[in-house]
Amino acid sequence: MPSFDTVSELDMHEVTNAIDQAKRELGNRWDMKNVETDIVLEKERVIFSAEADFQLDQLIDMLRMAFAKRGLDVRSLSRSDDGKSGKLVKRIYDIKQGIDQDTAKKMVKMVKEAKMKVQVAIQGDKVRVTAKKRDDLQQVMKFFKESDLEVPLQFDNFRD
Repeated sequence: MPSFDTVSELDMHEVTNAIDQAKRELGNRWDMKNVETDIVLEKERVIFSAEADFQLDQLIDMLRMAFAKRGLDVRSLSRSDDGKSGKLVKRIYDIKQGIDQDTAKKMVKMVKEAKMKVQVAIQGDKVRVTAKKRDDLQQVMKFFKESDLEVPLQFDNFRD
């Protein structure tokens, strides 16, 4: 029977490239000259540091633009912590990967309420969808894309 997995993953290499691109843009901006700013990737976290809050906001916007240029979904960044160390203000964003249990249950409930002819199963941080026909699977993909879930979704492991 045809099936596919619904996942929420980011290519960490592309994330690194987006951060490098934002850093290059940071070096070219005249309003950021002689200002102590930085963007650092630590495992599953991005740490922004600058001298003032409005500069932090500009750094975050630059990274969002770099994400968009590289085809990465900005919804995978979630603000987690703010802090101050010396004269620098820091803001930490976590990189969310995988579908959490609450969102997975919500996805299963949405499909069941839509009365689609598919079986949906939660498998760890993935949601597997199985159906008798490929067309039903494509309908579920479209349904998930149009839904207002807070996580970016990708579809992989399609089997016919």
